[in-house]
Amino acid sequence: MSDLLDRLRERGWRMTAQRRVVAEVLEGDHVHLTADEVHARAVAKLPEISRATVYNTLGEMVLLGEVIEVATDKRAKRYDPNAHRPHQHLVCGQCGQIRDVHPTGNPLAALPDSERFGFRISDVEVTYRGVCPNCAT
Repeated sequence: MSDLLDRLRERGWRMTAQRRVVAEVLEGDHVHLTADEVHARAVAKLPEISRATVYNTLGEMVLLGEVIEVATDKRAKRYDPNAHRPHQHLVCGQCGQIRDVHPTGNPLAALPDSERFGFRISDVEVTYRGVCPNCAT
């Protein structure tokens, strides 16, 4: 069973067949699918699932904090089920591949007090950009 499915069940989220299929499609460590990609994979498992149901289910998972909405560029939003382990993203500027990365250190500490302008910082999002090995060849 997937970590995402376990987390959703622990929250008491009603697990319909459609919700279960969407959660199963999002299973994996480096999953960053668009809603349309989630829908295409979900249809392969449950042909009657609608695009609207997929979009609504993804939206609910984001509101619950169980899935992260990732927008790394002007491309479609992607959905990341790795919501409970702090991480950053490594993005290929050519093909758009996204990988989760776990740099060491505290990114909050990298911003000196003089650059915080009185803000109490609660979160940091860092996106590393480059070219993946497939695009580099």
